[in-house]
Amino acid sequence: MGSTELRRTFGEDPDRYDRARPGYPPALVRDLARAGAIGPGDRVLEIGPGTGQATAALVAAGARVVAVELAPGLAAVLRGKPDLAEVDVVVGAFEEWDPPAPPFDAVVAFTSWHWLDPAARARKVAEALRPGGALVTVTTSHVAGGTVDFFAEVQECYERWDPATPLGLRLEPPDALPAELDEVDESPLFLPGSRRRYTQDVAYSTAAYLDVLLTYSGHRALPPERRSGLLGCVGELIDRSYGGTITKRYLYEVRIARRRRER
Repeated sequence: MGSTELRRTFGEDPDRYDRARPGYPPALVRDLARAGAIGPGDRVLEIGPGTGQATAALVAAGARVVAVELAPGLAAVLRGKPDLAEVDVVVGAFEEWDPPAPPFDAVVAFTSWHWLDPAARARKVAEALRPGGALVTVTTSHVAGGTVDFFAEVQECYERWDPATPLGLRLEPPDALPAELDEVDESPLFLPGSRRRYTQDVAYSTAAYLDVLLTYSGHRALPPERRSGLLGCVGELIDRSYGGTITKRYLYEVRIARRRRER
């Protein structure tokens, strides 16, 4: 299954996605405001909002948000949230969307940037931004921490049921992961970006953890019998050895890159 098909899997079960996907650390969005990337009254374009895991924080910061979401089901859940009624939700692929005038003060992509076409995304964002406006990308990684022993043991489930799993795979600590560089870091359209990292521990019951796994594209893409076997193995391990609860550590890397001003 290619990346285009994989990114469409997120909309297959929008209610599960809404209840299972965690939000972002509050300090993350607060720091965006302190850095001047997002402020009260700013026009902000959010790419791939899902069901609003970051949107609510953007609105709370005073931003006027236009959210472009590929999956109609996710967009419908987002539109149905009373506290986000002022968000302008657009259904479609960002790469094919024509941004309205005037340009935006910021473009943000929370855990969605890597799903966009690298041949088009930087140019498209630069066209949507005012000079000096900020591109904010947030990448999310699962890192060592939380219930450490569980995440070591659970690899046996993945090696058994998911043939794409590398043998002996283990999680890395946050400081062992290099910065995620891409074409924006070399683009003449943007100034050199600044980066900051955040971690967040999220506790899950067995049912809640299986729920969140079913929102991941790689898990959803498995053949049904392999997916069922994997989830059964994971759930049985949590119940048997960890009392029905585990904790997962997430790493968020934030990049702020500003569009160069006209000369």
